[in-house]
Formats: sequence, C-alpha cells, structure tokens
Amino acid sequence: KNTVGSLTRLAGRSLKDPDVAIEQEHVSCKLVDINGQVGAEVQYQGKKEQFTATQLTAMFLTRAKQTASAELKLPVNDMVIAVPAWYTDAQRRAIIDAAEISGLKILRLINETTATALGWGITKTDLPGPEEKPRRVAFVDIGHSNYTVSIVEFRKGELKVISTAYDRHFGGRNFDKAIVDHFAAEFKEKFKVDINENPKAKLRVVAACEKLKKVLSANAGAPINIESLMNDVDVRGFLKREELEEIMKPLLERSTAPLEQALAEAKLKAEDIDSIELVGGCTRVPALKAAIQDFFGKPLSFTLNADEAIARGSAFACAILSPVFRVRDFSIHDICNYPIEFTWEKSAEIPDEDTSLTVFNRGNVMPSTKILTFYRKQAFDLEAKYAKPEMLPGKMNPWIGRFSVKGVKADEKDDFMICKLKARLNLNGILNVESGYYVEDMEVEEPIEGEDGMDTDKEPKTRKVKKQVKKGELPLSAGTASLDTQAIADFSEKEHSMIMEDKLVADTEDKKNELEAYIYEMRAKIDEEYAEFSSEEEKTKLKEKLEASEDWLYDEGDDATKAVYQSKIDEIRAIGGPIAQRYLDKFEEERQAALKAQEEAAAKKRAEQEAIQQAQQEQAAAAAAAAKMAAQREEQDKKDAEMQDA
Repeated sequence: KNTVGSLTRLAGRSLKDPDVAIEQEHVSCKLVDINGQVGAEVQYQGKKEQFTATQLTAMFLTRAKQTASAELKLPVNDMVIAVPAWYTDAQRRAIIDAAEISGLKILRLINETTATALGWGITKTDLPGPEEKPRRVAFVDIGHSNYTVSIVEFRKGELKVISTAYDRHFGGRNFDKAIVDHFAAEFKEKFKVDINENPKAKLRVVAACEKLKKVLSANAGAPINIESLMNDVDVRGFLKREELEEIMKPLLERSTAPLEQALAEAKLKAEDIDSIELVGGCTRVPALKAAIQDFFGKPLSFTLNADEAIARGSAFACAILSPVFRVRDFSIHDICNYPIEFTWEKSAEIPDEDTSLTVFNRGNVMPSTKILTFYRKQAFDLEAKYAKPEMLPGKMNPWIGRFSVKGVKADEKDDFMICKLKARLNLNGILNVESGYYVEDMEVEEPIEGEDGMDTDKEPKTRKVKKQVKKGELPLSAGTASLDTQAIADFSEKEHSMIMEDKLVADTEDKKNELEAYIYEMRAKIDEEYAEFSSEEEKTKLKEKLEASEDWLYDEGDDATKAVYQSKIDEIRAIGGPIAQRYLDKFEEERQAALKAQEEAAAKKRAEQEAIQQAQQEQAAAAAAAAKMAAQREEQDKKDAEMQDA
C-alpha cells in the first residue's frame, strides 16, 4: 500500500476521471483528490502524506536522473521524454512541470511511436529520395497497458507521421487479468480459496500468471504452483496455449480496431504498407502476432528491441537537439491527435461575428503557428479547448486555457483595433498564445510588376496598395493547466528536502554497515595480525568494547542516527586505533627496510654491470689499439720491402 504505479496514466488527471477508477484496480495504494488533481496517500517517515501525480512523477524523474548520472559519471540535466500519443495538453504540461520540479530541462516531449519511428529510420541509408515514393511503415506498440499504431512515411533525412490510433486499455496487464480471473475461479472451485478477498494472495497470483504468460509464448503448456497461497493452502494448475488463446479471445477481437482506424485516417489500404514493425513486450504473445499478421497479410518485422525501442528513439531525439552531439540530419514531422478550437465572446459591434474557430485540426503538423485576427475596441478574452471532447481519454476536461488580451482600444476615429494573436502548437504538443500585436491599414506605394525605369529617365510606375503595418505589442495573460511559479517552487523545495532525507537515510545505513564491518575486522585481527602489538590488558578491553558494541548494534542500535553510529566507531577506534597504528608502523618499517634492501641490491647490480661494461670498453679499446699498431707495422714492413727491391 506504499507503492505507487501507473504514473504515466495518472499525470494530469483528476480523481473523477473514469480512467483513474480503472487505474485504482492496478494500484495498491489509495488514490485521493488533491486540489483537483489525482494523488496518492502513502506512509512517509512514519506518517500519512499525500502527493500529487505530478510530484510522484517528479520523484521518479529524480531517481532516473540520479541513475543516469551515476552510470555516465556526469551530471545529467537535459532530457527528452516520450509520452503516449493520446496525451492531452494538460497531461503534457504535468510532465513538464514534474521535470522542472526534479531539476531537469526538457528539450522536448515526443510521442512514443514517433520515438520508435525515429530510432528505426535515422540509421537507414536506403530510404527513398525527396521525389520518390515514400516508404510507409506501420509501427505497432503494445506494451503493459497501452496499444498504439502509427503509420509513418520515410524519405531520406525525414519522417512524417500521417496517422495515429490507439486503444488506451489494451496491453499486457489486460491479458494478465484474464489469466488471473481464470485461475481465481479455478482455485475457488478446487481449493476453496478466494484470492479476491486477500490482496497479498492476489498479488502472488498476478506475478505467477505474468510468468506463466511468458512461458506460454514459447511453449505449448505450462504449470502454475504456489505454496501456501492463503490459509496455508497450496494451489496448482496447468494451462495450455489453446486454453490461453480461448481466454484471450475477447481481447484478440479488439486487436485490429486500432489498425483499421490508423489505415482509414491515413487513407491507405493494408497492401500500401511496406513494413510492419512490432515493439512492446506484449507483441511476444503468439496469438496477438498472428492476428496482426493476418490483418496485413504479410510477414511482421522485429528489427527493433521490443523493450528499448522508445528509449533509443528518445535518445536520438535528445542528441539531435543537443549542441554536444553531432548526428545525421533528420527531420521529424509529428501530428496533433485532437482538434483544437478557440472560442470568444461576440463583439457587440459585430452582431454576425462567429464565436468559435477550429484552429488546429486532427492531423495538423506540429510544431505549427496560426495567426488569429480580431477587430475589437476593448480588451477581450478567448479560450482554447478540444473541439471533440468524446475523443479524449476518459472524461477529461476539454479546456486547455484562457487567454486575456489587454491594451485594446478604439483609434481616434472610433474604429476597431486590428488585433493579431499568434497561436503556437509547439514541439511538445502544447498550445500557447505566444504573442499579440495590433496593426493598422496603411496605403503604401509599390512598383508595378513588368515596369522598369532603369533604361529611361522616367521613374518606374507605382501603385498605391493597402497593407497592414505592425504598430505595437498587446499585453497577454494566460491561465492554463500548468502549475504556477510558486507551486513549482514549493514542490521543488519539498523534493529537495526529500532528496536530502533519502541521502541521510543512505548515509546512516552506510555508517551502520561501517560500524558492523569494523567490529568484525577488529575481532578477527586482535588475535592474529595485531596480537604482538597489543598488551593483554588492551586485548581484554578491546574485546569487551567490541562485544558491547555488537550487542548494542543488534538491539537498541538497530535504528540509531548517523551521528550515534559514528560515535560508536570512534569509541572502538580510541582503543583499537593505537594497536592498529603500531601494526601499520611496523609494517611500514619493514616495507621501508625491504625497499632499502631492494635499492641497495639494485645499486650493487648496477655497479657490477657498470664495471663489466667498463672492462669490456677497455678491452675493446686495447684490441683496437693493438690492431692499429699491427696495421702500422705491416705498412712499414711493406715500405721497407719496397725500398730494398729498389
């Protein structure tokens, strides 16, 4: 009851959301409402505390940051996070808030199947050219709780997502639940135990069924055996793959719906797809693979690591955006999965004015910018929301944000101010009204096309045209699902405090282990290495202290503070330290003596070698001198002989 899961599926949601009620079945802790956000009630430092899903996600990201930093031996600050393609604006903002709380800089949020597509395509060297027919690949991701399909077109140096479909409640855990329900009924009938009345027993069955499912992916049948499941009853069973497929039949019947939707939105047929790439742990289920293969009528591809494909693609996305790395140029064109509209109050001076406009349609490329034009004489507000709430996860609020435009007033002629607002759907899939400004219609002269006055003394002909000229900025204020600056600061402070608490706990445990190890070390050495360096009185005193410290450690000292453990170490060291120092001094003395002996032996050997070399040099010099004298004598004898002949 103190473990929180399903963070991805809880972020940015409220407790009233029907999907959250479904998650409660898969989460052992209690989910609660915290100022409109879903959160969890857990025990922290011996008392009940409540944390929002955003805070919990920040804790997870903090741990991921620590793990990455420890592995890389470098500080980690920049990150790309992959999120489900069905995430709404509020959910995406919650992830970015969580990252800010944990001290991470988000370079971008990327949809999971888009990350998979990037990991697949960026390393390919045989993609079609810009003018050629694109290579179309269907990426099918079926994981623990989510099923997503994206149709992606590839050309050299780019990918373009053309459609995405999903089933938010189809995944490995649904298959596990079907198997658990099967065995729950069987155990109730055969062994008279009801695991639904015992959460701990049910968790054991869930773990066993998950293992059973994996075994059946490669075998025709597999047993399940659990000792003392509940009420001291041992249970056992056996499941054949054919029985498993019958159990999964209702789920398998749903497996083609996302495929059909993705193809329909892409306006393609199954035969138009060049390759079907499967990722996600659940794609190992034989019956599921068979259903997908039958739908497309062609072999499936498994060239990506099913468990790491999304992380790998996200790493590539991070490298593309980071100035530290150089990677192959590769453009990513993702799409908006929900239509977004703006609404506003009708101007009193314009009775036939529309009050809503769908600005970003489903399938709109992102990032994308649209300019909205309003004719107003005073400040006004507009709201952004999803145009089709029925498409959203659960019953999420379609509201995205409210934007207030200030500084609007009529001109000297009491005419409307022409207001321009820049609406931006950014790289993260988040909507903002980034800026506002006002323009005026002005007459300007411009040359008439085709007229050229360069060859004559006459000026080129011009004409007067009306153009809108930017005159000034309009102040904006926005209210969105993002946390305000103060809330971020408060949560960041709380997170830092918990990090320090965790560090203190870890340091305390390390100090406790150090004390225990020191007790064992001194006890082993006092009668061995240290025996000749301590008196009997010192030995007795040290052994008594070691025994007392050990008794304390395993009794009242089991949950002492770091400072107390350190004081106990210091007490033992006060007695054992001088003994250990004598041993070390003796060891150092012997080491120095051995080193001196080695140096003397080396010096003697060098002297001998030098003497031998000197003798060899002298001998060589003498031999050279003798040879020279012999040559001179021979030359002289030759000359003497020549003179006698003459």
